[in-house]
Amino acid sequence: MIRFNETMPRERARGLNPVVLAFVGDAAYSLYVREQLVYGHDYKTGMLQKLSSQSVCAKAQAALAEKLSSIFTEEEKEIFLRGRNAKKPTKSKNASIAEYNLSTGLEAVIGFLYLIGDYARIQELLSGAEE
Repeated sequence: MIRFNETMPRERARGLNPVVLAFVGDAAYSLYVREQLVYGHDYKTGMLQKLSSQSVCAKAQAALAEKLSSIFTEEEKEIFLRGRNAKKPTKSKNASIAEYNLSTGLEAVIGFLYLIGDYARIQELLSGAEE
């Protein structure tokens, strides 16, 4: 049985399908955004959900990906490109194909970093984007 927050060896995580990395990254990014909102504000859940969905949508993630791409490491760039270019089983309802592809690339990077336990790098990327 796997323990919650157990880390994965780097090479195994690199070998995962980028859409699988994005699947994990979507959840990790959503949790990051929700934690930031809860720690920073005293809103009711309806407002928290509204604010969260503004940050977690494909359009917002695509804009974030463009902002962060210049500071990705070589390994992160490679994972980002794999995620961006991967064939996806679903389509976005509220974003362009380009935005959806960029957001998937960002989610793949976050998923990779989360799985290997590099939470400090996730924090560095995401907190730097807030500035």
